[in-house]
Amino acid sequence: MKLKEIQQALMGMDAVNFQLPDKSFVPAHFHVTEVGKVTKKFIDCGGVVREENVVNFQLWEANDFEHRLSPSKLINIIDLAERILQIDLELEVEVEYQGETIGKFGLEYNGTSFQLTSKLTACLAEDACGIPKEKLKVKLGELGKSSDSSCVPGGGCC
Repeated sequence: MKLKEIQQALMGMDAVNFQLPDKSFVPAHFHVTEVGKVTKKFIDCGGVVREENVVNFQLWEANDFEHRLSPSKLINIIDLAERILQIDLELEVEVEYQGETIGKFGLEYNGTSFQLTSKLTACLAEDACGIPKEKLKVKLGELGKSSDSSCVPGGGCC
């Protein structure tokens, strides 16, 4: 979800709610402790230099159970970050939230609340790593039944 889409969604909301992938909600007394621009510059396993830019929201809970973040307050925080940090409204937003460890989530909106979505890792240079496009389908019962069941270097059995 892009930052500008979050701003638009907030304008029509009465309360700010974040729902985790397991369908539970972040407690209503959460804080947005950071809105920032994160630049990640890296080299993938194929040797290609890459750069990613995202907007990061960090959600945090404290013992102030009466705290509630209003949509207008979050809009003001986003506006300040956009202006001071020169954040592009077209950047995707990711969310950090403390579970058993800090989790990093994607973000979607379902019309009433923001949905924290699971993020996955992936190889960005599959062609350089030799990752097959499609997983090999092998029947486990057929393994070792061929006439050439000896294991030799380059034979594909190991």
